[in-house]
Amino acid sequence: MIDIALVLGFPLLGALLLAVWGNRSWAAEMNASMSLLTLLSAAALTARTIALGPMTEMHELFLVDAFNVFLVALTALVGFTTSLFSRVYMRVEQERGKLSIAQLRLYHSMYQMFMFTMMLALLTNNVGILWVAMEAATLATVLLVSLYRTPAGIEAAWKYFILCGVGIAQALFGTILLYLAAEKVLGAGGSSLLWTHLYAVREQLEPNVLSIAFVFLLIGYGTKVGLVPLHNWLPDAHAEGPTPISAVLSGLLLNVALYAVVRNKVLIDGALPSHLAGNLMMGFGLLSVVVAAFFLSRQRDVKRLFAYSSIEHMGIVTFAFGMGGPVATFAALLHMTAHSLTKSAIFFAVGHAAQKTGTQIIEQIRGLIHTSPAVGWGLMIGGLAILGLPPFGVFASEFLILTTAMREHPWATPILLAAIGVAFAAIFSKVQSMVFGESTAQRLPHPPAAFPVFVHLAIVLVLGLYIPPYLADWYRAAARMLG
Repeated sequence: MIDIALVLGFPLLGALLLAVWGNRSWAAEMNASMSLLTLLSAAALTARTIALGPMTEMHELFLVDAFNVFLVALTALVGFTTSLFSRVYMRVEQERGKLSIAQLRLYHSMYQMFMFTMMLALLTNNVGILWVAMEAATLATVLLVSLYRTPAGIEAAWKYFILCGVGIAQALFGTILLYLAAEKVLGAGGSSLLWTHLYAVREQLEPNVLSIAFVFLLIGYGTKVGLVPLHNWLPDAHAEGPTPISAVLSGLLLNVALYAVVRNKVLIDGALPSHLAGNLMMGFGLLSVVVAAFFLSRQRDVKRLFAYSSIEHMGIVTFAFGMGGPVATFAALLHMTAHSLTKSAIFFAVGHAAQKTGTQIIEQIRGLIHTSPAVGWGLMIGGLAILGLPPFGVFASEFLILTTAMREHPWATPILLAAIGVAFAAIFSKVQSMVFGESTAQRLPHPPAAFPVFVHLAIVLVLGLYIPPYLADWYRAAARMLG
């Protein structure tokens, strides 16, 4: 229990402390320190879960198993490296007059609150608390997206708030229907909202009610995943918010929302004789991949470009979870890991590139490799990694997903291949022009935070060449549970 309390307690304590002292010169260091403590606590929780297996704590209020502890560890790692990146990035933003001391205090406190809400959503055993945590994560990120207080930023924040608010309302209705179905079997009370109890009686739940519930849950949480056609908030939020928030939105929040969908899919698969939940996820996933791939070629803003790339990759992961089975689920977990690490590294590089050139317009960013080799190489290697070139981890996961689709759903394979090819051409043509060519960049007052970029890319490279046995066993355990 102490490990769970620490994983939740450190970001919550950090949010409260930074709300009071976030205007001090050492606020960025405190933000990074609290994120490091959260990472160490998540590592301890992970080790205990791997050694002892799934467990519930605090009268079954919290659940830890192979699936959610994997995401807890990933969230804590990316949260910590992003806090390191934001130390340098936000200092430059302040020195250039884009942010005031009050805005920095809001940023640091809401960053920790955002981490707390994501950890709570992952660790809770209660579907009602999961919904509350997802709504709280939305409110925290709305304040972060609108941090610059520009007209475009406020518009993006309102768009994000309204669309995700409508989506989360659909998820609430689906949660109510799920409770009504469980109440007939488990009786009234809090036990009807617990994942462990629902999973134990999933074959006795009313299938018609669950079918309707899953549609609302998929639409509701799918809005936060960024699935097409529920994705319109995502490119604007990425483009107008601070770059560290783009990194955690793309690398973490989308995973947490998809976690909620997959948890509900496990219940529906046990209650229905058909493959309804999987078919819906495959359909939304495939549509997201295709639409995002063709939108990529039209983007002129570099952060919007990689926002649509996130939609594409979350579509691939959703499609893989929809197929189900041990191989596809293993590949989906691997792809979530590789995508989170790669995309956050890309946004780190993009943030420094935008600061050096003073713009996010792709045509105005040139010659990064000459003025800042670390930023240029980080963006180039990250771009190649996210495009699925071997030997990076994204290639390994996409290869497993495509080969599984060839065997089980051959009709989808040419669609996936065509969309991935279009995305490859669109992103590669834009990235290589930003990295090479005649320079338009200026020197930054502080050296770029290159360490988080190359740490992430090194991990992704290792995952493409060799998955350590303990990590492979971890993925297999989660795949068996979900399958």
